[in-house]
Amino acid sequence: MMGATIRRELRFILNGQDIALTGIAPDQTLLDWLRLSRQLKGTKESCAEGDCGACTVLVGRLTPRGSLVYESVNACIRFLGSLDGCHVVTVEHLSASEGHLHPVQQAMVDFHGSQCGFCTPGFIMSLYGLWMQTPSPTDQQIETALQGNLCRCTGYEPILRAARAISTYGGTDGDPLLRERETMIKRLNGLRDGARVEIGEGKDLLVVPADLDDFASILEASPNATVVAGSTDVGLWVTKQMRDITPVVFTTGLDEMKSMTMTDGLVTIGAGVTYSDAVSVLSQHIPSLAELIARIGGQQVRNMGTIGGNIANGSPIGDMPPPLIALGATLTLRRGAKRRTLALQDFFVAYGKQDRQPGEFIEAVHVPVPQGSEKFAIHKVTKRRDEDITATLGAFRLTLAEDGTVASACIAYGGMAATPKRAFAVEAALIGRPWTEATVEAAMEKYADDYQPLSDMRATAEYRALVAKNLLLRFYMETTSRPAPVKVSRYEAA
Repeated sequence: MMGATIRRELRFILNGQDIALTGIAPDQTLLDWLRLSRQLKGTKESCAEGDCGACTVLVGRLTPRGSLVYESVNACIRFLGSLDGCHVVTVEHLSASEGHLHPVQQAMVDFHGSQCGFCTPGFIMSLYGLWMQTPSPTDQQIETALQGNLCRCTGYEPILRAARAISTYGGTDGDPLLRERETMIKRLNGLRDGARVEIGEGKDLLVVPADLDDFASILEASPNATVVAGSTDVGLWVTKQMRDITPVVFTTGLDEMKSMTMTDGLVTIGAGVTYSDAVSVLSQHIPSLAELIARIGGQQVRNMGTIGGNIANGSPIGDMPPPLIALGATLTLRRGAKRRTLALQDFFVAYGKQDRQPGEFIEAVHVPVPQGSEKFAIHKVTKRRDEDITATLGAFRLTLAEDGTVASACIAYGGMAATPKRAFAVEAALIGRPWTEATVEAAMEKYADDYQPLSDMRATAEYRALVAKNLLLRFYMETTSRPAPVKVSRYEAA
């Protein structure tokens, strides 16, 4: 959109109040604003990196189809600039005007789900978000919703008992967010004026593009601006590293980047699709990729983080690139009105460096769906199973010829090099040879040609080198119906 109308204020709804902000910094977090500017101190600060969930709030957003969804998010790493056109709900909004506790709150009281109380508001909000969608959740659904909430007092069992009992205190029919949903949709639609938001100037500029074309033109003109999508990583640049990220362009509201389509065996994922939104499609077409997403962060992180952002960040321990590389994924890169296609494996050049021109951004990811004859698996190794950063992640795709020899192989790892990287030497040792344990053991010796991992707080270099080999052996056992070892995802990194 050339010559877009400019709006000089950020608009959203906080609980029931319309908010219009003009004097905000591009890197101001929702948590700081709630506590310091609005005195809403039920939202707590603890880790300041999206791990503990004490700062959990709900953010309601309109989907591209016009429906309204509420999602738990980490206020400590969510920037105000990403909230234009949204509804922010804090724990203070749950109690009825006459002082009665919400069913979620009352259940937590009666089942002694709170001890010191510091983490309790975050648990309340995560359970509230679950209860609105699923009033009678299974234990697995409860545990998934609470993956991103940590408690040092209760041992969790009282919280789980409370979660199972919420609906016995009242149905969702009387819940204000559900009862007033149509009214809220109208209010949020009223905030959508099709304008670009610009607050501040020069280096301290905050920009929310009007649409995708507007975003392309903004980034082409200001290629050094920081692009913020889910902020699950950029948020830590501010809260932990104290980095200056200004000026900032927020892409959260770009519906054009939130679509997913399936055509001729190819899943196309808009770069702005969140992990949570991707699961429904991927679980149908690439189930193992959907299962991996369930182990990325907690629910709050999955509600915020985007597929495109995980790739663009270029981290060597990002979870999505290795399996996408193994699947032969390609990227659509855009600069202004020009687009180009690039194989994902060629996008990563060196640590912190990607094949992306100034002003260029990832618009979409195209992922081939494994065919029936292909064998595909992903294994992530972490110190704890849930909400932990990868030590080593291996992704394997293999096709066998009719005579049982390996016709093709594509193997990629994260956590083994400065970038997500294919194991070309290992692949070469497999292709053309029979798919046997002897072939696999011989190929395992080639890992040293592909990778020279480092030691860090998550694992030693020796451990990474050994587990990478064993993941290939596990893949072989899985694909030949051999008894497999203890599930690799439960191993503990040294």
